[in-house]
Amino acid sequence: MMNVKEYAVDVDKSVEEVLELCKKLGISASLEDDMLSEDDIILLDNELPTEDTENESSLEEENDYDDEVVDDDELEKDLRIEVVQDKSTQKMKKKTVSNKKDNKEYLKAKKKLYKHKEKLQTNEEKDEKVVLYKEGMTVKELADALGEAPATLIKKLFDLGALTNLNQSIDFSTAELLVVDYGKELVKEETRDIANFEEYEIIDNAEDLVSRPPVVTIMGHVDHGKTSLLDAIRKANVVSGEAGGITQHIGAYQVEVNDRLITFIDTPGHAAFTEMRARGASVTDIVIIIVSAEDGVKPQTVEAIDHAKAAKVPIIVAINKIDLPNANPERVLTELSEAGLTPEEWGGDTLVNKISAKTKEGIPELLDNILLVADMEELKANPNRYATGSVIEARLDKNIGSVATVLIQNGTLRLGDPVVVGTNYGKVRTLKNDKGENIATAKPSTPVEITGLTDPPVAGDRFMAFETEKEARKVSEERKLRASQSNTNRSGMTLEDLFSKVKDGAKTISVVLKTDVKGSEEAIKQSLSKIESHGVRVDVIRSGVGTITESDVILANASDAIVIGFNVRPNSKTVDLAKEYGVDIRLHNVIYKIIEELEDAILGMLDPEYEEKVLGSAEVRQLFKFSKVGTIAGCFVADGVIKINDKARVVRDGIVIYDGNIGSIQRGKDKANEVKKGIECGITIENFNDIKEGDIIEAYTMEEVKRK
Repeated sequence: MMNVKEYAVDVDKSVEEVLELCKKLGISASLEDDMLSEDDIILLDNELPTEDTENESSLEEENDYDDEVVDDDELEKDLRIEVVQDKSTQKMKKKTVSNKKDNKEYLKAKKKLYKHKEKLQTNEEKDEKVVLYKEGMTVKELADALGEAPATLIKKLFDLGALTNLNQSIDFSTAELLVVDYGKELVKEETRDIANFEEYEIIDNAEDLVSRPPVVTIMGHVDHGKTSLLDAIRKANVVSGEAGGITQHIGAYQVEVNDRLITFIDTPGHAAFTEMRARGASVTDIVIIIVSAEDGVKPQTVEAIDHAKAAKVPIIVAINKIDLPNANPERVLTELSEAGLTPEEWGGDTLVNKISAKTKEGIPELLDNILLVADMEELKANPNRYATGSVIEARLDKNIGSVATVLIQNGTLRLGDPVVVGTNYGKVRTLKNDKGENIATAKPSTPVEITGLTDPPVAGDRFMAFETEKEARKVSEERKLRASQSNTNRSGMTLEDLFSKVKDGAKTISVVLKTDVKGSEEAIKQSLSKIESHGVRVDVIRSGVGTITESDVILANASDAIVIGFNVRPNSKTVDLAKEYGVDIRLHNVIYKIIEELEDAILGMLDPEYEEKVLGSAEVRQLFKFSKVGTIAGCFVADGVIKINDKARVVRDGIVIYDGNIGSIQRGKDKANEVKKGIECGITIENFNDIKEGDIIEAYTMEEVKRK
């Protein structure tokens, strides 16, 4: 259903024209806000194609007439003079005819859809041979699920060497052994909870699967030509229309190559938009890393490579700007190899294309490689079920309400389908492709713009279509309830989670590592690679020198990883983001403590946890040197309280350069025991004189806390 105004926008008519047509057809609608039923819409659609056909015919006749009046003998002269003048008029006429034709085809498809709307395969499937396992499931609960006497299960467990009772919990792997004996399959409850469609597992029959277009994301440094490459591929100049020369929003586009479609997700390249880049990688099948042949691999390039590797998707490298005089593709190949991407021509497995977005050299070969990788990945989807996918971007339009750009990852989305997007629900009122054309249905890997939602969703939200509006509303309400009960918007990985993760069968623990110097980074990476406890290994998905950043936290959140810092400190904004996402940041200054902590976490033998509490911080603004006392730091207390003998660290550019104690505090000529926020004072650090202006002195204490 939609109102008169929405329908008028949908069919490119004025409200007055639609109301006049309603009156003619006997539809009770007199105002623009009056609602039209699906039957009313079908009646209106049946009338409109006839009018469009007449308009199209008259336009075609006019074009035919224009063609006839051009005399063949004077054609060359006309082309030089008159036709040039009329070129814009002719283009406008052709475009109008094309638009009318497209609109006619859309209305025809829409009418057919409403008249013969078939049921698709539901995403919620019930299988009597599937037993749901929930966390902490007891022997009695498992027996009830199997329809078996609890005593029988207790005996079977005894035969397996486990002494249990009715109310004792049973882990997943043990329960799975019991369930197999009954010819059934054990699956985790969250994979069958339709309201949790981020974790929900959809199993398609092989005969329903068909090939789908690959979804490609282009990543790289901001100035290496990502948007120019997209422009060259799409043959549409969007570069000049971008503010500041950067992509302001994530968009999605489809192009046709060799009678096959490729979908491109347009992610921004700036480091500030790392979260968008991480989300782009989560919906993509292939990542193209673009590198300038002139500038080579930059930190943002390495960051993009880390995100692509963490998303576990194939990577193709495009070395751009090979037309420039200072281009050096061979140097880029060396730098790529150092970053962990060994080119295929060097015996590695990374496809590398040398291109120029400006001259379009090498772009056909790049597109061929995309299709080659897609064929190797055997990308398939089931178009016969209700759609699922992800939100690329969303906005609120004052005329038509919530508008969301979504990427369909499985199934088919149709006009009128009830959908849940994030926690919002609605019915798809309009469906537009990447060219802004109205369409009635959209297949897998298709980016579309939809309207009809109650509220704008958040970019990155998942969506699912349902058979009835009642189902959609029920799932939406359940998701809203769960969201209100959740303390964080995402559940990150903590050290305490490692043991339960290992018990559930995990074989790899992901880590993001940041250190103060390169030597420490290499030493810790080597030590972590040697951890092999209970068949579990540590995978460093990203490492680097420097302070812990928001980008590190976002990557850890997306990859279910722990952040480890060695002699580095995150700023307050990064700490707040980590708390919001539930990402654990572990800070150390002794290498073997890192190894011990991870090994103990894997074995479930963690020592009591100590939480650091920052008491106060002061900025060093001036230095005073005395032969007897040493260096006194003239400071301004920016936050909290600093007391004599407090534990303290000296932080320079986010790197911890010394950890010790407060030696003395002076106010003027007098000694003081403590100083508070807003006070200027002199501070000395025990056994440390290498203080510089601009350093930060942080006073802190370690408090034991209960493990959750």
